[in-house]
Amino acid sequence: MGLEIIRAEGMYLWDRSGKQYLDLIAGIGVCCLGHRPPRVVEAIRAQLDQYLHLMVYGEFIQTPQVQFARLLTEQLPSPLQSVYFTNSGSEAIEGAMKLAKRHTGRQEILAFRGGYHGSTQGALSILGDPRWRDAFGPLLPRVGHLEFNTMESLGRIGSGTACVVTETIQAEAGVIAPDPEWMKALRARCDETGALLVLDEVQCGFGRNGSLWAFNSFGIVPDILILGKALGGGMPLGAFISDPKIMSCLSHDPVLGHITTFGGHPVCCAAGLAALESLLEGKFIDSVQARGALFSRLLVHPGIRQVRRRGLMIAVEFADPAICRKVIAGCIQSGVLVDWFLFAPHCLRIAPPLIIREEEVRQGCAVLLEACEKFS
Repeated sequence: MGLEIIRAEGMYLWDRSGKQYLDLIAGIGVCCLGHRPPRVVEAIRAQLDQYLHLMVYGEFIQTPQVQFARLLTEQLPSPLQSVYFTNSGSEAIEGAMKLAKRHTGRQEILAFRGGYHGSTQGALSILGDPRWRDAFGPLLPRVGHLEFNTMESLGRIGSGTACVVTETIQAEAGVIAPDPEWMKALRARCDETGALLVLDEVQCGFGRNGSLWAFNSFGIVPDILILGKALGGGMPLGAFISDPKIMSCLSHDPVLGHITTFGGHPVCCAAGLAALESLLEGKFIDSVQARGALFSRLLVHPGIRQVRRRGLMIAVEFADPAICRKVIAGCIQSGVLVDWFLFAPHCLRIAPPLIIREEEVRQGCAVLLEACEKFS
């Protein structure tokens, strides 16, 4: 985009010329409470006065890590009670893959076409688009890719499968939601075969879909949950979360089965803790469905083929990528920040901070429709 942003606050960004932008992508889901939420900034400043990095993760008891892990597990079903903090969502995926192989003693990992899980070597191996994946081969062996949301694909999960990794809602494919019955069947097939179910909620977690966790709406619980992006309240942080009985296999033979220097950095954990407290106490999630529905009602135009939505995770589909690029550029020129999807370049991304007000939804939609009128 080439924008030089020098200040950000709440729903808005400002560039060096003083131009203001309404932010409808929230740093790709990171800034779920907007930019520089006061409580998060205060928590960061307070932690700066205590300590920064002390020791590699896990060697010392660091209060921000413990407090944040406690609050997270209080919001999760009882099996998901052991938190391992990482630097990012990609690193959480890497840890989860190691954990699944170690716990099950199996090597095969299955994922789904259209899924996005990060760009490190292991995460890239399970990424679901060959155009992005194959340029960096050879990658991990014993990885298979199945069709998302098809019952036929579940038969591929077998006794040699260590884990099945899927986004609860596929993000980079353009907000693709599975059928609830398929999700239940996937859970049942993993139970039947002994494979672990890994749900990636890096983009769809933290209230983005209208409940704190996207899996809540499907009536299932994963064996391993992956978090990132909004987890750190604007600071870099990821996590994989599992049953303590499963997670314990990383503690022996070797004694340090998974290691990170900066994972769970105390400043990041202090920020994430403050952000989650604010999210829960501020009841921002309660307005997600209404704000998302307003986007759907307003975004009607002959140039728009479809609007797919799960709460405030929205894909606006156009006829082709060229039109989408022009509409995005037109919105940015008019002071509204939107973006595209890696695996769906013909779709425009809307994923605003959850603090967005009705008048800001209307403002953003008016600019987007004006761009549609001009370019689609």
